[in-house]
Amino acid sequence: MRIALCQMTASTDPKENLVDVQDQVRGAARAGARLVVLPEAAMVRFGTPLAEVAEPLDGPWAEGVRAVARETGVTVVAGMFTPAPDGRVANTLLATGPGVEESYDKIHLYDAFGFRESDTVAPGHRVVTIDVDDVRVGLATCYDLRFPELFRAHADAGATLSLLPASWAAGPGKRAQWDLLVRARALDATVWVAAVDQAAPDPGIDPEEPAQAPNGVGHTALIGPDGTVRGRLGSTPDLLIGEVDPEEARRVRRAVAVLDNRKL
Repeated sequence: MRIALCQMTASTDPKENLVDVQDQVRGAARAGARLVVLPEAAMVRFGTPLAEVAEPLDGPWAEGVRAVARETGVTVVAGMFTPAPDGRVANTLLATGPGVEESYDKIHLYDAFGFRESDTVAPGHRVVTIDVDDVRVGLATCYDLRFPELFRAHADAGATLSLLPASWAAGPGKRAQWDLLVRARALDATVWVAAVDQAAPDPGIDPEEPAQAPNGVGHTALIGPDGTVRGRLGSTPDLLIGEVDPEEARRVRRAVAVLDNRKL
């Protein structure tokens, strides 16, 4: 299955970002992609008052993503914010396309490195998978990357590919941690990992400097189920096209049966 990972920099304007998302999807579809993945917070960048811009899954922003998915005939996964019952928002992935209509609310909230995502964002509780062209795909978001049990839950549900839209904060060691963790999660669960980060908002800023808001460092990557890097971008907006072979994940599982050999 051909997959497109769209590394973009979201602004504070959801309408502007929707146009960018739609353009990215059209370009990816022209390149033959069947699954198009955009970052966490593609709707609006962090540092924006999220409750003021959050929309329900039947709101105009999500409907705009559905429209371009219908237009192009591809499945799209994109990060947005939806209202939560307690006055906070949910950090939501919308997944929509031919035979696909699902959403995933980020389970593990970024209460780390001086940030407290849980102050404004309510956690999700469901492990979510979708089926795209007979490939089962698990959904995860950014800080979820630090929790291998979620990726193993994807594999237990039959997934051979995990998607990780992110807006990975800059800071000391953070870029190196990103590179390490996306490979580690592929090995933990013997799945393909498609990790799609926001591009760095200012490529001239040192990524080792602590960020005011988690707005991305780039370096989107496609990782094989054996932990090898199959494609990687730099820090600026770009498009990564790759091929995902679910049978390769099954071959790796037969060779390195970490899922079957678990004791805990």
